[in-house]
Amino acid sequence: MTSQPTAAAGTDPFAGAVPFSGPRFHVEPAALYRELRRDHGALAPVTLDGGIPAWLVLGYRELLHVTGDPVLFSRDSDLWNQWDRIPDDWPLLPMIGRKQPSILYTVGERHRQRAAMMGNAMEAIDAVELRRYAERYADALVDTFCGGGTADILDEFAMLLPVRVLARLYGFPEEQGPLLVKAVKDLVDGGPDAIAGQTHVYTAMTELLEAKKEQPGADVVSRMLADRYDFSDEEIVQDLMVMTVAGHQPTADWIGNSLRLMLTDDRFAASFTGGRHSVGQAMNEVLWEDTPSQNIAGRWASRDTRLGGRQIASGDLLILGFAAANADPQVHLEAGASTNGNNAWFSFGHGEHRCPFPAQEIAEAIARTGIEVLLDRLPDIELAVDPADLVRRPSPWLRGMTKLPVRFTPTPVLGEL
Repeated sequence: MTSQPTAAAGTDPFAGAVPFSGPRFHVEPAALYRELRRDHGALAPVTLDGGIPAWLVLGYRELLHVTGDPVLFSRDSDLWNQWDRIPDDWPLLPMIGRKQPSILYTVGERHRQRAAMMGNAMEAIDAVELRRYAERYADALVDTFCGGGTADILDEFAMLLPVRVLARLYGFPEEQGPLLVKAVKDLVDGGPDAIAGQTHVYTAMTELLEAKKEQPGADVVSRMLADRYDFSDEEIVQDLMVMTVAGHQPTADWIGNSLRLMLTDDRFAASFTGGRHSVGQAMNEVLWEDTPSQNIAGRWASRDTRLGGRQIASGDLLILGFAAANADPQVHLEAGASTNGNNAWFSFGHGEHRCPFPAQEIAEAIARTGIEVLLDRLPDIELAVDPADLVRRPSPWLRGMTKLPVRFTPTPVLGEL
């Protein structure tokens, strides 16, 4: 059992806090989380950009408790006791915003109503139709590079497929799909085009909402409008943006991380000779060992409390350490043991604010279909670099590759078959 440290009376609870940044979070996070658990127990004090204190929840049981008690550990960021220290240009404001009208920061009955609106709209998606769209767009993407013998599977495939499918499900016209793909990618990359990307996504969602008011169809946006309670147009647009970005980036990284595992681990070699059971096994193992959603901000304590042997003050921020909790030795499987069929990971969250189940099914269908299409079309695909040369994105929040170069025997596009 891991010891649970307690702070002496009058001492700074954040003494010895670890900066929540740096290469170890993306180069060797598993080792880092083990060290944090050894040195601090189930909760580790960390500092965000600018020295802002927070708690990183490392323990599986503690994370269950935090995510399962929305009253004590609220999603209402207005509770934060650090707002007077946060400058207007703080880089984490887009992630830990104040007074944002999206579902991410809504609590209580209104959150339940918004979650029901979104969940019902996604649950009505026909599974056969969803897979057909995913296959269609996956084939179209493979067609763009299959004749060259080499590709960056991340940039040319995984980072493009999810949002392309989501755009079709939401009801965007076909011709708008490619522009939305670029805008979401620019937004997620956080580079010089990020603001322009965000603006494009917001404008596109606003225009789509107006179009569906005039001419509803069999799509997600039309179903949300028909089941909107008293939500404003702005609230629905914000929720559509959350659904798009949250549905795209983790799914893209799920595809990329699963392919990395299958291309570097001999246990999954059967996948390249038609053993499709290994695709699902690899995807499930990634959610345990290499989950795209590493850490999520967050929850705020609504009153003074204790958790994991730590004194938590009212208004303290708790960061949800999904990856660390998945690796908690109290629940983690022995090294080398199969994770197939074990879905107790935290990768989609837990409690009222977890990712809606229909959204999880959509993400899994897109990711699995994309991987299967790629392996069917390029059966001898292999990694084009040493696995040690693969680079992770420099982020403690989302875990994914920057590039995934591969080589294969050139094949004709489908139109030439």
